[in-house]
Formats: sequence, structure tokens, C-alpha cells
Amino acid sequence: MPVSRRPTLSDVAQQVGVSAKTVSRVLNEDGPVAPATRERVMEAVERLGFRPNLMARHMRLGRSDTAIGLIVPDMSNPFFATVVSGIESVTHDRGLTLLVGSSAQDAERERSLVGTFLARRVSALLMAPTPSADHGYLKAERAAGLPVVFLDRPGSGLTTDSVLSSNRGGAREGTAHLIRHGHQRIGFVGDTPAALYTRRKRLEGYRDALVAAGLPYDRALVAGGHDVRGAAAETERLLTLADPPTALFAANNFASMGAVLGLARAGRKDVALVGFDDIPLAEALEPALTVVAQEPTAMGATAATIALARLDGDRSRARSTEIPTRLVPRGSGELRPR
Repeated sequence: MPVSRRPTLSDVAQQVGVSAKTVSRVLNEDGPVAPATRERVMEAVERLGFRPNLMARHMRLGRSDTAIGLIVPDMSNPFFATVVSGIESVTHDRGLTLLVGSSAQDAERERSLVGTFLARRVSALLMAPTPSADHGYLKAERAAGLPVVFLDRPGSGLTTDSVLSSNRGGAREGTAHLIRHGHQRIGFVGDTPAALYTRRKRLEGYRDALVAAGLPYDRALVAGGHDVRGAAAETERLLTLADPPTALFAANNFASMGAVLGLARAGRKDVALVGFDDIPLAEALEPALTVVAQEPTAMGATAATIALARLDGDRSRARSTEIPTRLVPRGSGELRPR
């Protein structure tokens, strides 16, 4: 069947040659159905990509609200909490409810959440995609008119809108700032996996700044660290090198917090530090933390605006929107090497 809209319960019934009521009984496990018929119905459901319309069920109960689904990798990350506020600043006046779930960077969990949101007939889907996932399974939904917007990083296997930070440019600016203050041995404390889009682009920006300054790229100065504890341990390890860094560039907010912790454990107040993305109480640190600040509120608002424009009939080609970053010097990035 050509995909021009989302398949309905009637489409499944027609494919199987039974009534819509029989299909409903199978899906809701409500009433007797012959095992062979049940099997044929479920095969048709899988073949057509049909998803039960939970929203219609809600409307029969007197509810008519619609929703937008948002999937983020980590609900505890302050960055994504601020993205949520940006989305809601746009969707609130349209009467749209925001449904939020966490993928925990797991492709299967992400796909399960997508299925849950689609079953609820969300009006649009926003997601910070899991790096290892192939999002080609959403092609039918996109063809049927569902707006899908990738946030923070592009997806794979699906041509659709995306809203990203200026990752490479921001990292280049932050590293160049350290170089301008006399540093030549600059450590990079990033994220894992290494293939993660944001880590990859920020590492490219770090390397751009080194090349522009005529400085060598030393792999020994590049560390991982998925969370605060890991980044702290990697920071301490970098400081024990035979030729340790005099400055650090931390490639995300958790890496920044880990670098601060690692420096404190090592009793080092002479190592310069620039973090990518701001963190709570950055100004209360001693010295206060210099950062390349992202604009997560603007990212969320932009993604929601694009999704609503698609809902309102925008059929232009999918586009990638880059949100600028800005350098915020506060003291830690202005320390000079001793």
C-alpha cells in the first residue's frame, strides 16, 4: 500500500479481510478471536506499521489534548532541562502537551519510546538521537506527515530537520582562547563514545585551533570521561603525564564538572580551564569558570518552531539550523602557564 498517510485500524481490517471490530478485539485483547485470525491481524499490523491510536481513546473519554514527544539521552542533564523550557515557551500557546522520555543513550530503549509516543499520536517528535541508532524506521511516519526534528546532534538514516550548536566553531574559539593566554600543552577532556557527534565536532574544533597556532596534536593529551567521575579520573591522569598539560578544554558540562573535581583533588589551581557549555554555580568557583556557552533555550525554541511550521504546512526541504555559541571569560581560562 502506498504510504501517503498513517495506516488506520480500517486499513488493517481490509488487509486481513475482517471487521475493524475484530482488529480492535485483537489489539485490546477484548473478546474472543480465533488464533489464526489473531495471527493474521498481528502480521498485518507489523507489515503496515500500524500503531494503535491511544489519543482517539482519550478523546472518547472526553479529552482532546494533543502532544509533542521529546526524547533526550539523560533527564538529569541541566542542558536538556533547559532545552525543555525552550520547547515549552513555543508550544504552550498552541495548547500542546510535551511528553518527555529518556533513551539513556540506548538504541532499543529509544525506539521503544518512539513507539510509545507514536501510539499516542503525538503531533510531532523531537529527539536528541542515540548515536548507534538507525532512524530509517521513521521514514514511513515522515512520509505520512509527522514532523521529526533532531536536537543537539543529527540522526542517521533519515533526512529531516535538525537543530545543532556551533560545536566545532565554539571548541575552536575556546581552545584558541587558551592559546592566546600562552598555553601550548592543552588537554582535551571529552565524552564517550568517541563517535558521538558532539565530541567529534568539538575535537575537530580543538584541533583546528592547534593547527591555526602551529601547535602539534598530541593524542596523549586527549581523554574521555562519560560522566563527572570519569572526567575527574581522566583529568588526574593527564596531570601525571611526563609532560602534562598547562590548560584543559572540557568538551561538555559533565566533563567541565569532572575537570574541576580532578583539579581540586590534585590540589592544582594553576591549570587553566575552559568548558564547553555552562554549569550551575560556575561563577562561584575559584577561579570562576570560563566557558563556551551554548544556548539550549534557543535550541529548544527553534526546534519547536520548526516542528509547528511543518504542522502548519511548511513543505520546504529539510534543513539544519546551527545555534551560535559565545565565549564567557570568567577567570579560569585566563590563567597563564607557570
